[in-house]
Amino acid sequence: MALTTGIVGLPNVGKSTLFNAITRAGAESANYPFCTIDPNVGVVDVPDERLDRLAEIVNPQRILPTSFQFVDIAGLVKGASKGEGLGNQFLSHIREVDAIIHVVRCFEDENITHVSGNVDPISDMETINLELVLADLETVERRLDRLARQKKSGDAEAISEHALLQRVRDGLAEGKPARQLEMGDEEKERIRSLNLLTLKKMLYAANVGEEDAANPHTHPEVKKVMEQASKEEAEVVTISAQLEAEIVELEGEERKQFLEELGLQSSGLDRLVAAAYRLLGLITYFTAGEKEVRAWTIREGTKAPQAAGVIHSDFERGFIRAEVIGYQDLMEAGSMAQARERGLLRSEGKEYVVQDGDVVHFRFNV
Repeated sequence: MALTTGIVGLPNVGKSTLFNAITRAGAESANYPFCTIDPNVGVVDVPDERLDRLAEIVNPQRILPTSFQFVDIAGLVKGASKGEGLGNQFLSHIREVDAIIHVVRCFEDENITHVSGNVDPISDMETINLELVLADLETVERRLDRLARQKKSGDAEAISEHALLQRVRDGLAEGKPARQLEMGDEEKERIRSLNLLTLKKMLYAANVGEEDAANPHTHPEVKKVMEQASKEEAEVVTISAQLEAEIVELEGEERKQFLEELGLQSSGLDRLVAAAYRLLGLITYFTAGEKEVRAWTIREGTKAPQAAGVIHSDFERGFIRAEVIGYQDLMEAGSMAQARERGLLRSEGKEYVVQDGDVVHFRFNV
């Protein structure tokens, strides 16, 4: 499954610069609001050093990482939910993504104008979040109007959904995003079709200057973002979009050395992807053979037949069993043959829950 995240934020916070850096897709980046009208889409490989180590053992013809799709959505402004700055069009783009990366400006640059005149990350966060809430409130109220008519006929399903959405509406009216409202998983699933913006997981990307990339936690504006995100039970990744533009041009040892000189253990892309995976409860399993070593993304808690279905529906339909070995066990064994001799390869059935790092060979018959 390809993970899709929408990059949002106010104009000129560094969204398109970040998008360009991590996708090399050349999205337009300019110093004026709304230079991005249609969303730019870029697909990047998910970095995972385990793939390379597996390839060293298996020596496949090719290596295929799993993918991560970024959608660069135009800068939102106050009043977007009412159509300001082409807001309705931009908000519709957000509805199509799995999660939201909210880029917040934490850098000063007199050459890059701020839409509100000064750098204030908390105000920026509140502006975007309020517009998303207001857009959802309008969606819920429209649905309630339709359900009110169905209720009159005694439709039990309509009555139940109406009661649920009244609670959601009341929460949104208080400025609370839908993901923070008290709802069970079943209730969230019932309103999933509404595609509420504030029901989506959100990750804040605090965009700092190059000089602050190595020690962002001491930055006063970043501290504010972290404090606010903590109240929302959201995660924050600090990143320097300008620095990422330099990192992406380097490869291998040169890139590693550059990061070390900056005092960074990993690039912003690596940290964004890792945070997004945690946010959405995603894990990676691998298939490894002479033709290819490949990574596959599934949701945590996925059973073996459904994990097989990510490869092909026939794998799930005709599932017989899964031959499984943990990544670390395979590394310690040194080869699949040695792993078999040591009894490390397991045969698992339909109830097996695939774990992060599992190396799996599926047996099926259709």
